[in-house]
Amino acid sequence: MFDPTTLTGIHTYISLFAIAAGIAVVAALVRGRDRPTTAATFLALAFLTSATGFLFSFNGVLPSHVVGAVAILVLLPAIFARYGAGLSGRWHGIYAATAVASLYFLVFVAVAQAFAKVPALQAVAPTQGAPAFAVTQGVVLIAFIGLGFASVRARPAV
Repeated sequence: MFDPTTLTGIHTYISLFAIAAGIAVVAALVRGRDRPTTAATFLALAFLTSATGFLFSFNGVLPSHVVGAVAILVLLPAIFARYGAGLSGRWHGIYAATAVASLYFLVFVAVAQAFAKVPALQAVAPTQGAPAFAVTQGVVLIAFIGLGFASVRARPAV
């Protein structure tokens, strides 16, 4: 599948584990629950995913660099809300919103990579401007907006 001894393999595995941990974190948030260990894992892996993306050689700023930079900027308030503010008051909502947004960025990139690398998806959408790609990303965005609202509204029992 992916060679774990290459930068691409390491980056891909970190991304996949970050997405898995993020799904568990967001599922808990929607139910009004907290998973501290899973949250710590997710935040660390999400950061590592974005950070390792900058290690690939490149000429000039690419869209992937912009997404990576924004993803890191979104993680900063999530980390502060959780560990600096202890999820108190408004910080719970800020944490929930930014955790969901962080997972969205990971999934957004995963969908883009799937369309770029999976032959069946390439056939349906040979470019990122193709309608199938845009519709898929639109559905993903709408789903995450819904998850974001649900996560912010659900408060863990104290």
